[in-house]
Amino acid sequence: MEAIQLTCMIVDDEPMALNLVESYVEKTPFLKLKKKCSSAIDALQFIKTETVDVLFLDIQMPDLTGLEFSKMLPKHTRVIFTTAFDEYALEGFKVEALDYLLKPFDYAEFLSASNKALEWFTLVKGNSRTSVSDEKEFLFVKSEYKQLRIKLSDVLYFEGLKDYIKIWLKDNPKPILTIMSLKLLQEELPPSDFMRVHRSFIVSLKNVEVVERSQIIINNQRITVSEQYKPQFLEFINKNSLNM
Repeated sequence: MEAIQLTCMIVDDEPMALNLVESYVEKTPFLKLKKKCSSAIDALQFIKTETVDVLFLDIQMPDLTGLEFSKMLPKHTRVIFTTAFDEYALEGFKVEALDYLLKPFDYAEFLSASNKALEWFTLVKGNSRTSVSDEKEFLFVKSEYKQLRIKLSDVLYFEGLKDYIKIWLKDNPKPILTIMSLKLLQEELPPSDFMRVHRSFIVSLKNVEVVERSQIIINNQRITVSEQYKPQFLEFINKNSLNM
């Protein structure tokens, strides 16, 4: 398999921190620096027109913080936070950062975080680049500070709870819990296999066992199809029903 090279950008308002991370990038064969910026606003303008795989991003910056900026990034770009304040770890987790480097960090710590990015792009993005026509077969989700590989064929349904999602799987009595919105998750799922049927539920269409009035039964769980999503679901039922 052809080696993957990741493009990256460094954003930090401290010149010494910028130069240090730049020196680390130069020592890492699979990283290619596209730009370094001293403000998130400058970085935002750059990333609108250029593709960046990995962003080494400081959190405490004037005008626009790293956390605020991370919520404006395209889906392709993954973040590794660099900061002197460990109280932001939970917030970094919520925006699905690949890692969190606490200043001052050495090259070994930087390389470990960068390798996480390389693994993520190799497994997730690299697989899709092989054949763009292939259906997505799995997702990586962050749960308890680990990246878990979830086979979509094992998913029964997703249940949304405020900022969290419960992922219910076959042969697993307990759900996997991850911080993500259903809206964001829906964009990542193949529409031929998954459908949102309620404000709080996305179901695997392949695992729908019974439809009774306005309820779906999956693995003995009853899920109501709300009025907002009923037309789309009824269309799915009609397309797959025998005309008697």
